[in-house]
Formats: sequence, C-alpha cells, structure tokens
Amino acid sequence: MHLVPVNWLAILVAVVIRMAVGTLWYSPVMFVKPWQALTGVTPDSMRAGMGKAIGVDLVMSLLMALVLQQVAAGFGVTDPISGVFAAVHVWVGFVVATALPLWGYENRPLKLIAINSGHNLVALVLMGAAFGLIR
Repeated sequence: MHLVPVNWLAILVAVVIRMAVGTLWYSPVMFVKPWQALTGVTPDSMRAGMGKAIGVDLVMSLLMALVLQQVAAGFGVTDPISGVFAAVHVWVGFVVATALPLWGYENRPLKLIAINSGHNLVALVLMGAAFGLIR
C-alpha cells in the first residue's frame, strides 16, 4: 500500500464532522450526564480544562481523518457505503480493540466504554461516508 495524496477538503470536512459529533455526543442532549457520573468529571473541572481538551481533540481528529483517508484509499472507497464499511473496520479493529481491555484491566464500566466508543463509531462512520462522497 502506498500513501495517497491528501484531499484537504475531505480532511477538513472529516475533522468538522468528528468535532461536531463530539460536541453533540457529550452535551446535555445526549450523554454528558452519564459520562460525568462515570468519570467523576464535574461541570467546573470540565470548563477549566476545555481549552486543552478542544486543542487535543482537534489535533487527534485531524490525525484520525488523515489515517482514515489512507485506509479508505486502501479499501478502494468510491462511495459512501464503502466508506462506512472501511470506517466500521477501523472502529472494530482499533477503537473497540483498545477500549474493551480497559474494562478488563482497569475495571472501567462497560457503560463508559459504550459511551466513548459509540462517539467514535458515529464519527468514523460519518467521516468514512464523507470520504466516499468527496474524492
């Protein structure tokens, strides 16, 4: 497999997708309350660390988009469905495979793993579909 040229428009769209999904996912509309209860993160500590968290998330979203674009190229993604297929493979092989051992080794609640992994599933699926649309 060789590296394909970076499609910066597709990367930008994918980064925006992941950041938007995270903003909604960890909001009062969805999972912030159970996530806070499971992690011990308070609204005050969340606000205090928000700048650092957004900065790290932005850089990691960019990295995730760059890698997913390469994987999508390797999968021969040409449409949104094949992009979703590639993204689900990445999610199972990397997100789930690294998140579930936290339950075994660190006794993290499965509900917390589901919340965090679910965020990445939705984000990756939408990013993969975007890579299938924007080529």
